[in-house]
Amino acid sequence: MELTMRGLTLDSALSKEWIETDGRGGYASSTILNCNTRKYHGLLVCRLPGSGGRCVLLSKLEDSIITGGKEISLSMHQYPLVLVPGELKAFARFSMDSHPRFLYRAGAVGMEKEILLLRGMNTLLVRYRYGSGSGPILLRVKPLLAFRGIHELSKENPFFRTELEMSDRGFSIAPYAAMPGLHVGTGGAMRVMPGAFWYRNFEYLLEMKRGFPFREDLLMPAILECGMEPGTSRILSFSLDEVEDSGRLWTREIQRRRRRRRSREERAGDRNHLPACLGKAADSYLVKDAAGTPSVIAGYHWFYVWGRDTLISLPGLTFRRGMIREGIEILKAMARLRRNGLIPNCLSDRSGENAYNSADGSLWYFWCLQELVEASGDMGLIKRFFWPVMKDILSRYRDGSAAPAALLENGLVTVGDATTQLTWMDAVVDCVPVTPRGGCPVEINALWFNALSFMRDVSRALDMDPGFDAASLIEKTRKSFNDLFWIPGGNYLADVCNTTDGSRDESVRPNQIFAVSLPCSPLEDRERARQVVAKVTDELLTPCGLRTLSPRDPRYRGRYEGDAASRDRAYHQGTVWPWLLGHYGEALLKTAENKAAARKTLRTILSQFEGHLQDAGLGHVSEVFDGDEPHRPSGCIAQAWSVAELIRLSRLVQSRRTRASRGVS
Repeated sequence: MELTMRGLTLDSALSKEWIETDGRGGYASSTILNCNTRKYHGLLVCRLPGSGGRCVLLSKLEDSIITGGKEISLSMHQYPLVLVPGELKAFARFSMDSHPRFLYRAGAVGMEKEILLLRGMNTLLVRYRYGSGSGPILLRVKPLLAFRGIHELSKENPFFRTELEMSDRGFSIAPYAAMPGLHVGTGGAMRVMPGAFWYRNFEYLLEMKRGFPFREDLLMPAILECGMEPGTSRILSFSLDEVEDSGRLWTREIQRRRRRRRSREERAGDRNHLPACLGKAADSYLVKDAAGTPSVIAGYHWFYVWGRDTLISLPGLTFRRGMIREGIEILKAMARLRRNGLIPNCLSDRSGENAYNSADGSLWYFWCLQELVEASGDMGLIKRFFWPVMKDILSRYRDGSAAPAALLENGLVTVGDATTQLTWMDAVVDCVPVTPRGGCPVEINALWFNALSFMRDVSRALDMDPGFDAASLIEKTRKSFNDLFWIPGGNYLADVCNTTDGSRDESVRPNQIFAVSLPCSPLEDRERARQVVAKVTDELLTPCGLRTLSPRDPRYRGRYEGDAASRDRAYHQGTVWPWLLGHYGEALLKTAENKAAARKTLRTILSQFEGHLQDAGLGHVSEVFDGDEPHRPSGCIAQAWSVAELIRLSRLVQSRRTRASRGVS
């Protein structure tokens, strides 16, 4: 990927964000002009054990070169009403193959800056290479420190300890007792001039647009300078640990990335541009904590580990990429966290603070196991690792101990009430759910039917006792599902049914697609499945994903914008979610009479994401898009299940096989 300012305005350049991750949930991120537009941007953002999340330690660098008596900036700052400098004249090119690289040209001088986070370490390396020129230049670097949580902002204060501990290879600073110190390494090649100075009133324009506080003060602890000749380079390190040999670490990390790239390219399908880019992005979400436990980061910049997101993302991030062992380890880790049959929805970095407020996470677990069997061809893996987990989850749902989920006499699962938000449509404004879905949500019951059916299939294949009459419960659930959810006049499925008063929410939403896409469908015939896909195609499908509500509904909101409350009101009321394309594509392929035409349609959709990879989060897929054209990207710039489900969809389109679905025949 390569970008220049040719054809870009200043505003459009500032909308293009890069992100570099460290395999532990930390990252470095900014815009291609190195002007931070979010409080979440930073060059060393670490996931600190016991802190409850990520912390921005090094916010940015004010770096420049001095040549011919002129100082040429390599970065920008936004202050009230002014950008400094007003334009980045020397910026020539940004590229992001294995890592972010910035090329600057000023007359005959060519300078390259590279950003590299070391995998599994809280360490940032910044390399400056003076590639071309006719004489010496001076490199000047001013680190700007924040030392605060990612959701907070730093302000000038007397408690920030500015003392430096000097060494012959750099310096260390420990601003706050409750946070680790930062080691700044120069390799002895740069002059360090101590002198604490507060830079005041940085502005983060995206935070202002999102209705959040947006001004910050950052501390510069010292100025670093060194002379450079053409053909030379300097590496700076910023780390929680002392770095002895930054050059060796740089070479080792680059070699690791090259090996990883070759491994991705060797997998079937990764020779194409989109799957290759998505595969590279996928690695950013697979992380390990300080104890070495694997997990999935739901998204960058502000999401952490979420149970539902992990399970929806896992097949695309691992199994569909041939990473069977890695996927199994994550499933085993998630199983160890279950309580009363429930997989936690929100996992905290602080022990014992997990939130068990998801009614569907445990049911997505069964779908992951089906994807594991599909990818590995080995049903024996279920017996070896997961059979007790399956039995425990289903027994808890059946006996009522998996609250807030409860099994009704008719075989359906009911969850919550008008005051709760227990499904993936969980936005709340002023403590009131925007899309109340108390009762029997359609996708929860499609997932429930699928889980029961898979339990029966595994028990038959492996001669295992499920502990209950699975066949009888399956048939009861199927009959109730079709009787209650099917809307004959509209030929689609209701979104929520309430068996208490007989009411049902007939909103046209994408949740009905899972009744077709899941391996075991509760629908009683193929025609109903076709009609569901046709309804979703007609009212919800966009080039970027599925709308969360039909534009024909008076509650529809086509723009995801404004302050937090405005965005939350639109979040599931029309906003487009790309992750839904995986299940839409699977449903389409199952029901289409002309499979070749269906694959062509899906390939067209996938191809449109080629352009998106050079927009918003570069190389990644955004969390959401506007429901209205031109479907602007928004939300997180890098979302795990967006990337994962496009990977899975691309594999489905490439495959000549379509997985059979029980109940849709």
